[in-house]
Amino acid sequence: MTVLDSPIPRFHLAVPVDDLDAARRFYGETLGLQQGRSSDTWVDWNLHGHQFVTHLAPARAERIHNPVDGHDVPVPHFGLVLTVEAFEELADRLRAADTEFVIEPYVRFAGETGEQRTMFLLDPAGNALEFKAFVDDSQVFAV
Repeated sequence: MTVLDSPIPRFHLAVPVDDLDAARRFYGETLGLQQGRSSDTWVDWNLHGHQFVTHLAPARAERIHNPVDGHDVPVPHFGLVLTVEAFEELADRLRAADTEFVIEPYVRFAGETGEQRTMFLLDPAGNALEFKAFVDDSQVFAV
């Protein structure tokens, strides 16, 4: 079965970017996402089976942060919950690309319910991304 055959619905998310060429380099080369259809004003990306779209929209809103586990988490943000192995591979890939992290990869809520690896970074347009991984995937929605 492929991700396209998955019984789990795939999400569609569109975010603003101010430079499509920079978005292509970041999402295509740095993150390694497969590019789909595109035009002069948008690009579709395969974000692990989900439809993620970067739309040309030069105006940006003021950034907001909320405190979580001693860090200022950017809001809004989006990303993926990965396996621990995929998280570490992505962290290594981002470090090799000299990515500047908003929050360096670390273990959040260590020793507590919901313990997870997490990292935050910005795309070239300033959109915040979070990638995380749980050793125990059943903890994703734990309270």
